[in-house]
Amino acid sequence: MTPFEESVARVLDDLRHGEVVTYGEVAAEAGFPSAHRAVGRFLKIHQGYPWWRVVTSTGRLVPGSETEQSSLLRSEGVEVANGRVAT
Repeated sequence: MTPFEESVARVLDDLRHGEVVTYGEVAAEAGFPSAHRAVGRFLKIHQGYPWWRVVTSTGRLVPGSETEQSSLLRSEGVEVANGRVAT
């Protein structure tokens, strides 16, 4: 893995049950604050990371995977409404 991928993997591995973060927060925590889109690509390519805990800056769920993501988040006690994480 590249240094970017290793950093993103560490951030994702540290997410706890019920914790929700944005792509931008993952990128910033990994040390690459402008790489939010690259975080999305990382999650699309690499299996085994808690992708369902990552949402857009507005709380929107992953397009095309809303049902699965919503179900996984709700199973962790996260409130979801209208395709977004409720705040």
